[in-house]
Amino acid sequence: MFFRREVITLPTFSERINLLKKAGFTVETKADGRAQIMKHGVAAVIGDEGKGHAMIEKSGVLVNGELATLLSGGYQMFLATPSGKRYPAQAEQLKALHEFEMDVKEALELTDLYNTSLGTTSRSHMYDRVAHREDGTQPKPWMKKTEI
Repeated sequence: MFFRREVITLPTFSERINLLKKAGFTVETKADGRAQIMKHGVAAVIGDEGKGHAMIEKSGVLVNGELATLLSGGYQMFLATPSGKRYPAQAEQLKALHEFEMDVKEALELTDLYNTSLGTTSRSHMYDRVAHREDGTQPKPWMKKTEI
């Protein structure tokens, strides 16, 4: 007796984009092959990771036509736009962003990790106690000159 396993077929990137359209997302395809998806004032940029796997490159709330990504200030969450403006994130925006990301992951059949399922997470962290983080010129503690 022979047992035959079912052949698993992975959907292509364009088929995954069509799944998003069926789920009610507005999809705009960009020239570089990526796609921007929108729903209820929240948007994300989806890229092809390879072999048809889609990946959420960045997601955020649409503020004045710009995709404002989430930035953790340590004491508060902010929405940072590409033009450099920061807005305090409101609870409704955070909830909408979290639900949006969960819907996208469900439509794309992506794995939802435990820490992201608990609430909204940010990829950028900017705490006040860290100086010169963006410059990369932060002095090391052992290199600081101490005055006696």
